[in-house]
Amino acid sequence: MGLDKLLSSLPKVEDPNLLVGFNGSDDAGVYRISDDTALVVTADFITPPVNDPFIYGQIAAANAISDVYAMGGRPVTCINLVAFPSKKLPQDHLHQIVAGALSKITEAGAVLAGGHTIEDDEPKFGLSVTGLVHPERYWSNGGARPGDLLILTKGIGSGVIFNANLKGWVSQKAMETCIDTLCTLNRRAAEVMAGFDIHSATDITGFGLAGHGFEIATSSEATLRIDLNAVPVLPEALEMYQKGVNTGVNAHNRRRVENATRFDGALPAWHREIVFDPQTSGGLMVSVPEDQGNPLLKNLHDSGVNQAAVIGKVTAYEGKARLVFR
Repeated sequence: MGLDKLLSSLPKVEDPNLLVGFNGSDDAGVYRISDDTALVVTADFITPPVNDPFIYGQIAAANAISDVYAMGGRPVTCINLVAFPSKKLPQDHLHQIVAGALSKITEAGAVLAGGHTIEDDEPKFGLSVTGLVHPERYWSNGGARPGDLLILTKGIGSGVIFNANLKGWVSQKAMETCIDTLCTLNRRAAEVMAGFDIHSATDITGFGLAGHGFEIATSSEATLRIDLNAVPVLPEALEMYQKGVNTGVNAHNRRRVENATRFDGALPAWHREIVFDPQTSGGLMVSVPEDQGNPLLKNLHDSGVNQAAVIGKVTAYEGKARLVFR
C-alpha cells in the first residue's frame, strides 16, 4: 500500500485548530494556538549525500528547516533525529554532523533544543522543526490560480550530480556549486516572498520538480505549464543525463505523475529526466499573480537569490494534463 493510500485509510482528525494536517500533501502541519499564532511542525531526515560529515549535517538541516519556509513560517526550535553506526564510524563524525546542522539552525535564527539517537547500520540525520506563522497567513500547495506565474528559487539536478560524482564524471566546480546550493537556506527567499501575494508554495525535494508541481496542480485544481528552457538547472546535470547517468528514484517519480503529464515539443528522453530528478534541500516554488512575478523576481535577485527564475504559469484544468512541459 502506498503512503497516500495508507494515510487516507486512517481515521480523520476532527480538530478545528488543525489548519493543515496529513489529509493533503503539504510540506508541514499547521496548528492554531491563538488568534494570531499557529505552530508549523515538520520532520525530515536523509542518508549522507556527501562524505564530509559537517557538510552532511548542513545539508540535512537546511533540508528539514525548508519545510517551515515552504509554509510561510519562521523556524524557532529544532530537535536532532540521529541514526548512527557507532561501531563503524568514529564519534567525531557524529560531532561534526551535529555541528554542521547547528551552524544552519543558528543561521536560520532557531535554536537546538535536544534530540534522539539510535544505533543503525547506516547514518541517517535530520531534524524535527517547529516554526511559527500567523494562522491566516500560512502558505499551502493549494491555491494556485489561473494566470499566476511560477517562480523557482534554486537550480535542480542534485540527484544525478551526486550519482555521477560516484563515477568521477562531475567537475570539482560543478560539485562545489551543487553543495553550496544545497547548503543554502531558503530563509532569504521566504522573507522576500512574505511581501507578496503567495497563492501556493512548496519546496522541491524528493519527488522532483514534476512530483511537487503535480501536488500544487492537483491541490489547486489547475494545470502547471512549465518552460524547461527557463528552469534553472545545476551545472553539468543535463550533461550527466545525456551521458546515461540516472538515479534510483527517477522511475518512481515518473510513474507517480506520468498519467497526468505531457511533454510538448521534441525534447529527448534524457532531457525529460531532469523533471523527475530527486532533490535534497531544493528551492521554493511559488505561484503569484502575474503582475507580481517580475517584481518578486527582481527582489529575489537583489537579495542574493541569484538562481531564481520565472519558469511557467498556471492555467485552468481542462480534464487533461496537470503538468505540461515544453
